[in-house]
Amino acid sequence: MRKPLISGNWKMHHNHFEAIQTIQRLAYALSSSDYESVDVSVHAPFTDLRSLQTVIEVDQIPINLGAQHSHWEEKGAFTGEVSPEMLAKLNVSFVIVGHSERRHIFGESDEDVNKKVRAVIAKEMTPILCVGETSEERESGRTLEIVERQLKEGLKEVKASEVASMVIAYEPVWAIGTGKNATPEDAQEVCKGIRIKVADLYKTASDDVRIQYGGSVKGVNAPDLMKQADIDGLLVGGASLDPDEFSRIIKYRLLD
Repeated sequence: MRKPLISGNWKMHHNHFEAIQTIQRLAYALSSSDYESVDVSVHAPFTDLRSLQTVIEVDQIPINLGAQHSHWEEKGAFTGEVSPEMLAKLNVSFVIVGHSERRHIFGESDEDVNKKVRAVIAKEMTPILCVGETSEERESGRTLEIVERQLKEGLKEVKASEVASMVIAYEPVWAIGTGKNATPEDAQEVCKGIRIKVADLYKTASDDVRIQYGGSVKGVNAPDLMKQADIDGLLVGGASLDPDEFSRIIKYRLLD
């Protein structure tokens, strides 16, 4: 059985004071049975990570600390960047790699994404590799073609055992921050296609790799999304900023 992973991507929101308040309110809203049923990760801005690490460890909150991005080099003249080594020292567990906003706003290529995947794994953290198509690509019937290419390129030189323990997030670009979301059936079709592609590339990894859906996820649509056979979790954007709404998503099994 693949334990679901619900991840909150705060993007460029919350200073470190707000981050502490949010994680404490979220922890208060969750019970031990929630953590037994679902893994939870929170991906905060870099300036919040040390503060959240302290709160999580001192208060013994069973929430995984996550980062939104990382460079692939360990150190060097890369002004404004943060290395995997720096994240690992903060006990970061999960790192989002190749988010559509990084690809489309900051111009990250499939090659860049692959370097980051391998660098994150090398520091014993888990990459959440994001793949997804634009509205134009979807309308032209190229969804699986685009997703499979991003997947293949992103996983180059990654071992089957490493793929089995990582996370892949299907996040259609047209559904991020737009209020639109793929139907559960549409999301399942693509997530199933991802699992089939993983099986094609790494026969032994497809049963274990966790696949998330991301794109305008809310408490009202989380249960139907999580019913799908190949959806093992959710990558939540705006709704994760509200600890009450995010806790409802995490408790999706109780809302059905």
